[in-house]
Amino acid sequence: MKIYRVNMNELTVKAEDVPDEWKGLGGRALTSAIVAKEVEPACHPLGKKNKLVFAPGLLTGTAAPNSGRMSVGAKSPLTGGIKESNVGGTASQKLARLGIKAIIIEGLSDGSKYYNLHVDKNGIKIQEESEQLGKGNYEVIDTLSKKLGDKTGVITIGQAGEYGLSSANISVKDPHGNIRSAGRGGLGAVMNSKRIKYITVDDSDAPGVPVADPERFKQGVRVFADALKKHPVTGEGLPKYGTNVLINILNEAGGLPTRNFRMGRFEGAHKISGEFMYDTIVERKGKPTHTCHAGCVISCSQVYNDKEGNYVTAGFEYETIWGFGAVCCIDDLDIIAQADRICDDIGIDTIETAVAVAVAMEGGLLEFGDGQGMLGLLREIEKGSPLGRIIGNGASFTGKAFGVTRVPTVKDQAIPAYDPRAVKGIGVTYATTPMGADHTAGYSVATNILKVGGDISPLEKEGNVELSRDLQVATAAIDSAGLCLFVAFSMLDNPEAFQAVVDMLNAQYGLNLSADDINGLGKSVLITEREFNKAAGFTEKDDQLPEFFEEEVPPHNATWDFSAEELQEVFNFQ
Repeated sequence: MKIYRVNMNELTVKAEDVPDEWKGLGGRALTSAIVAKEVEPACHPLGKKNKLVFAPGLLTGTAAPNSGRMSVGAKSPLTGGIKESNVGGTASQKLARLGIKAIIIEGLSDGSKYYNLHVDKNGIKIQEESEQLGKGNYEVIDTLSKKLGDKTGVITIGQAGEYGLSSANISVKDPHGNIRSAGRGGLGAVMNSKRIKYITVDDSDAPGVPVADPERFKQGVRVFADALKKHPVTGEGLPKYGTNVLINILNEAGGLPTRNFRMGRFEGAHKISGEFMYDTIVERKGKPTHTCHAGCVISCSQVYNDKEGNYVTAGFEYETIWGFGAVCCIDDLDIIAQADRICDDIGIDTIETAVAVAVAMEGGLLEFGDGQGMLGLLREIEKGSPLGRIIGNGASFTGKAFGVTRVPTVKDQAIPAYDPRAVKGIGVTYATTPMGADHTAGYSVATNILKVGGDISPLEKEGNVELSRDLQVATAAIDSAGLCLFVAFSMLDNPEAFQAVVDMLNAQYGLNLSADDINGLGKSVLITEREFNKAAGFTEKDDQLPEFFEEEVPPHNATWDFSAEELQEVFNFQ
């Protein structure tokens, strides 16, 4: 395995042996370790001192089920802290099979030219780029796939990235030629600061990923795959309805943020629900189930077509549908699908952008429920107009521009699709994760709402600090392994599934790790990230929700009632 350094100041590439301190790391553990060691915490996120890191997970490139995830790390232009953004698609597995532990992009060119990177068995080439500038992700992926072959991996930024917007994401081609996104934290703007439009990955004749004990590894694969297929969430609910199965569930629980987090239920929920979406997809001859990367046994993705049966979008996720739906009071699934398509094409985070639109509605720019007006705002982002740049720089920026105080963010990152007053465990995660408000950092919804891994009340404080802590630790380890977050559903309920992951890691690397070692890895990741943020100027005051969450939210009239001292208990594992 090698680490490749791409120096954009000198336009050079250097292959390095993996230092001993990083040999046992992958995915998020590795991106955060590199950023923490090599990036000055106080630096400008779009300046010469920031670095952009791509790292496959520890299990990525093997036959381990659902192990095709890649971590992207840097100092975030949105939060000002350390960031890891996670993505599926084909690139991660290809990088791993090429023997690449990480790619570190550092320095800045003089800014007069753009470049692309091509990665193959011979290393990485830096090439001047002009043809794809200004183009959307769909066109870039289609053009490069025709030019270099359908199996070529593509990592790219759209127009939002080229504008340097702090909500810009990094997009990755999936096995079907569609788009997956490293969505949160504005890392597309960091890639643009390095003047890189796209990266292509060709793993032809790659050496592959060595496995020390193939038979033991195969046994772990069988146990893990079987556990995922038999769990009711990963084996039934997600494959049929996708993540959008949560609309009706959260609406019933009173935790579906509606009208910029004023209510916990949306009267139009049934029109945008997973069940309604499934029926619509089947009627229009779309695909209700498919994968975002090879080796996935959950298949929670889908292809959504318009009324004429034409492709609109893929990977139509709950958080996106909630964002352009309930929080903006829009109940037309076709309009929401168009919004998802635009965001994928221009390369911008759907969560951040949807909440920014809701904040703009709060400020009177549009009426709540104005779907066509919302699409118009997204087109303004695509054009790079002054208004588009305001919305494209996120919810906090939009709130300042329109004088709005009701801005649902933590560390300047938009709060996703679960009201923290009605799902208190996720509120603890929002407040305390080093990532800024991020549901994937410690997904307490599993236990609070779905009753996976136990039953802790979403409306009471008791047990939710501990729940968030445990899930944040576990998630950091899962991200480091390169596993999809959804495997946690099975791992929480089935000790054999967790042990299978330990067994696969041991078999691959010839180790003798225990479950405690895996938890220790997760803790070390969080400590590293938190220390970086402290050095960047973050304090306990940043581990808070906005004060408007002290308001009651119907239907339960729940409030956010955790003290600063209680929230800091999340970190008592140190």
